[in-house]
Amino acid sequence: PLPALADTDGFRPGDPAAGWMPFHKLSQWLAYSLIEPLEWAGLPVSGLDELTGLPEYRNGGLLIDGGVLTLRDPSLAAAPLRPGDAAVIEWRALTVALLDELLPLVRARLERPDLPLACLLEGGTWAAGRQWAQQLRGGTPPLQVESDGTVF
Repeated sequence: PLPALADTDGFRPGDPAAGWMPFHKLSQWLAYSLIEPLEWAGLPVSGLDELTGLPEYRNGGLLIDGGVLTLRDPSLAAAPLRPGDAAVIEWRALTVALLDELLPLVRARLERPDLPLACLLEGGTWAAGRQWAQQLRGGTPPLQVESDGTVF
C-alpha cells in the first residue's frame, strides 16, 4: 500500500483497499491487442469505454516530458527505481487517471465523441511518447525503472 493513495477521497479509515492502486497493464494490453483481429474476424467488440488507460512508460513518459507531471524530487530522474517505489506507483496511477481526463478533450477537439481510448493510445500517446523520448533521451523513459518486463 502507498500511504499517499490512502489519503484520497472514497476510502474510509481502516478500509483494506486504502493505499492500493490496481494496475491491469498486461491483461489490458492483451485486450487492446485483440480488438482489431477479433473485429477482422467478424466478432464485434463492445465495452471499449470500460478499458482503462495503460500505466506504462510511453503514456506516463509523455506526461512527464510534456510537463503535465513533474517530479517532486528531480533527483529521481537519475536514480534507478523499483516498481514498488512510491514515485513509480504515483506516476503510474496518475497516468491512468490523466488518460481518462485527456480522452474527452481529444474527442471534443476532433469532434469525435465516439473515439475509443484505444485510438487515443495507439495513434496519440504511445506514438508521441516514443517520439519525445527519442528526441529527449535517445528513446529511454524519463524514469529508470528496474523491471522484468511485466510492469512496463
